[in-house]
Amino acid sequence: MQKYVYPAIFTPEEGGKFSVDFPDLEGCYTCGDDLAHAIYMAEDVLAMVLYEHERDGSPIPAPSDVKKLKVPAGSFSNLIMCDTLWYHKKHNASSVKKTLSIPAYLNDAATAAGINFSQVLQDALKEMLHLA
Repeated sequence: MQKYVYPAIFTPEEGGKFSVDFPDLEGCYTCGDDLAHAIYMAEDVLAMVLYEHERDGSPIPAPSDVKKLKVPAGSFSNLIMCDTLWYHKKHNASSVKKTLSIPAYLNDAATAAGINFSQVLQDALKEMLHLA
């Protein structure tokens, strides 16, 4: 999971709304009630689509050069950044129960010291996976 930047095409719609399309990613489009909302929604849909690619092991297409995009008249392009790790944390924060084994002397010492086993495991995994 990582950070990505992709070009998006914004098309003004009636009532100040915008539709947003990512030409490099099939099925990656959204809309917003105004420009700020459209950018927010673009970041979210981009993270969702790329996270699904990562999770499924699907190839992730390279982003096009924003300067070489063919933008329809009346529309404009903009780069959108997303962080799939942030997206994963936001949408998959539920806890998962794990069973593990440790030596009895470590269990006794940690229990006596009031150590939170779950927190220690989470901290260690984040550090080992460079997610901290």
